[in-house]
Amino acid sequence: MIRIAQPIFDKKEIDAIIKTLQSGIVAQGPRVLEFEKKFARYCGTKYAVATNSGTAALHAALYACGIKEGDEVITTPFTFVATVNAILQQGAEPVFCDIDPITFNIDPTKIEQKITAGTKAILPVDIFGHPHDIAAVRKIAQKYKLKIIEDACQAHGAKFKNKKTGTFGDIGCFSFYATKNITTGEGGIITTDNEKYVERTKMFRHHGQSQKIRYQYFDMGYNYRMTDTAATLGLVQMKKLDAFNQKRIGNAKLLTAGLKKIKGIITPKVKNGYHHVFHQYTVRITDEFKMTRDQLSEYLIKRGIGNAVFYPNPLHLIPHVVKITGKPETLPVVEKMAQEVLSLPVHPSVSKKDIEHIINTIKSI
Repeated sequence: MIRIAQPIFDKKEIDAIIKTLQSGIVAQGPRVLEFEKKFARYCGTKYAVATNSGTAALHAALYACGIKEGDEVITTPFTFVATVNAILQQGAEPVFCDIDPITFNIDPTKIEQKITAGTKAILPVDIFGHPHDIAAVRKIAQKYKLKIIEDACQAHGAKFKNKKTGTFGDIGCFSFYATKNITTGEGGIITTDNEKYVERTKMFRHHGQSQKIRYQYFDMGYNYRMTDTAATLGLVQMKKLDAFNQKRIGNAKLLTAGLKKIKGIITPKVKNGYHHVFHQYTVRITDEFKMTRDQLSEYLIKRGIGNAVFYPNPLHLIPHVVKITGKPETLPVVEKMAQEVLSLPVHPSVSKKDIEHIINTIKSI
């Protein structure tokens, strides 16, 4: 089976983990601090704050930006539920904006109509590894004095005009879950140039405790700390990130070359000025194809080709969100995309032979 995702470890990760275990420091310690410094340097921000998940990073970022109960945060319904759950955890209300059918990212032309007196932030997602429309979202945020909390959880190393993700908002968030472009098993990180946000997120990830005086608490917080064992994996994986991304990009080009002329399949596009790192390679299966999307998915599985639908249920329609937001409005683009999208294997372990098998199998239909 050609898997839809495959974390890649070798002797370097194993040796590094053994060394960390032998040090006796396995909770948050020197490796976490080193990882934070190196990841900030990689992204091009002054600071980074590591957490135990991408969800924790999002929650801490919202807290740092002062998002509180009753505030509204404009975001996309086409993403993993963690993006919205983090908003709900702060007692704030997600306000959903439809998406661009080319990149699957939030459509900036539809954001302004969502802004009210209660709007405090925009939370764009760099979905599948393609950065959101940076310039347009920033222009709107500046006009209305809104915070930008960038969910870059799927876009490690992606760029817009040679500037990396994690730098395009007031604060950025990444995930290091097992399927991501690099992994720490579980883990996340916050990037920012704002020292105040660093202090608030560090306090928040450690039970609301002062960074200077132990057992002095300034606010409610959580146990969102990253471990040194996770950071050790991250330090080794970071050295491989650019090579991993180049392999993903190369695989994506081969897939597009083989699939783009097949009637009923719309292959991914990369907008000018953007560097897409293909966390997922996501095609659209339209009515012109010989099978439905779900039939094709089943057909591929039977022939040893892993695939997945990211995401079949737009978040503005899921029950626990509707309880907060009330009767959902119709968002036609995302509802259509959710019925058409299918992600194919693109990760660095996918070989040229695998790609030929994927292309030939789909062509044979």
